[in-house]
Amino acid sequence: MPVTHTSVDAEAAARLVAFGMRPKQLPARDVVYGELVRRYGEDNAFKALTHAVASGLGLMVLEVTQQAGCVLAATDESVFEIKMDSYARQAKIRERRETEKVLHGLIHLATAALGYPRPDDLANDTYIGRVSVEQVDAMVREAARVLDERAQLAEVNNDPLADAPELEQAWRAYARRPAAAATKDGRMAADTTRGMVSRALRFLADQGFLVPVSDEQGGTYRTTPRYQIQVRELAADAAFDDLLALGVVAVAGPGGTLRATASDTLQ
Repeated sequence: MPVTHTSVDAEAAARLVAFGMRPKQLPARDVVYGELVRRYGEDNAFKALTHAVASGLGLMVLEVTQQAGCVLAATDESVFEIKMDSYARQAKIRERRETEKVLHGLIHLATAALGYPRPDDLANDTYIGRVSVEQVDAMVREAARVLDERAQLAEVNNDPLADAPELEQAWRAYARRPAAAATKDGRMAADTTRGMVSRALRFLADQGFLVPVSDEQGGTYRTTPRYQIQVRELAADAAFDDLLALGVVAVAGPGGTLRATASDTLQ
């Protein structure tokens, strides 16, 4: 017999999806949320209904756990998809040109790679990574240096990088930007790379992916289970593999604190 759902079941599934759209709300802090997550894990019919409700809204359920809650991703052309203009408003980006989009893409890619530099980190649900503004900026600049050397070598060998990954097409714009500069009132200048990184990390914190830890290194954050699930999806992207393959990521220690590398001292 086909499974039938009551209006109460549909409302419960919709409520679970609604909880997932509140990035900072967690099952451990809400009895109703926790019960819905438990039901999702134990009731296959309710799980399927939750996925159907999410799909109807243009959303995809990535995972549902007591640690992360209901983690969602918007499908293409979904009303909930974060467009560049929307991201620009939330991250307070002054310019919304294609170059800015690419640069912020590099920043988010580097943040994910620094937060989870090893496959085991992504597989370990108890792992907590740490990232800072200075580390993210240093990583992208070190990647730019490596890619610059690769491009020069290709030119010497008369072997143009026609098939170069997307990452290699974006490093020049980032390298041209100053790392840091202060405004007259002492704030970080908006058009510096560290200023861009700072806004990107604050945006991720607003989305429940990072949690501020201290003001050290321009601002230090720890990762959350919600972010780990998102990065697992990102890890399937070729650009993520390209960045890790450059070998410029500092491997994290057991406590999740990134060890200093030469790139951490770049200014």
